[in-house]
Amino acid sequence: MTERETLDLYEKTGALMRGHFRLTSGLHSDLYLQSALVLQHPEYAEALGRALAARLPGESVRTVLAPAIGGILVAYEVARTLGVRALFSERENGVMRLRRGFALAPAERCLVVEDVITTGGSTREVVRCVEEAGGAVAGVGSLIDRSGGAVSFAVPFAALATVEATIWAPEACPLCRSGSQAIKPGSRT
Repeated sequence: MTERETLDLYEKTGALMRGHFRLTSGLHSDLYLQSALVLQHPEYAEALGRALAARLPGESVRTVLAPAIGGILVAYEVARTLGVRALFSERENGVMRLRRGFALAPAERCLVVEDVITTGGSTREVVRCVEEAGGAVAGVGSLIDRSGGAVSFAVPFAALATVEATIWAPEACPLCRSGSQAIKPGSRT
């Protein structure tokens, strides 16, 4: 799957939005990606997961992990392609943790995946979670790299598409100055 095909799926399903948005970070942007709108279609989720798995170092990987909630379907589809298990981490008292009885074997090779990476913060939290649980991260992947290619990790990183969105602090947002109201379409308020 090419970058253009990935973005076409996002556009076709309304998952790539242009306008005036308030991000989880509090910053404002002219672009928003709502991966749930593309991942609600099993055939698209499978194709995206298969394409991402092909770009990641899957050899000897036993588990694919993602942060809840946005990355769960991505982890599942990448894991299904690789024939391994899929787990997700959740915040507990502000810290990413494996819960629900999930555990890793010592040095278990894992991939960490996400739907959209902007700064890489949540992904780094999952990497730390894997390491604290005794696992070893072999690679990181996302469907979309929203950093414009600026994000990096200590392990191999792959994304199906890279987009560059303009981001502003609310007080410096030209869209606000023009009278536009930022909306928050995401799952976290």
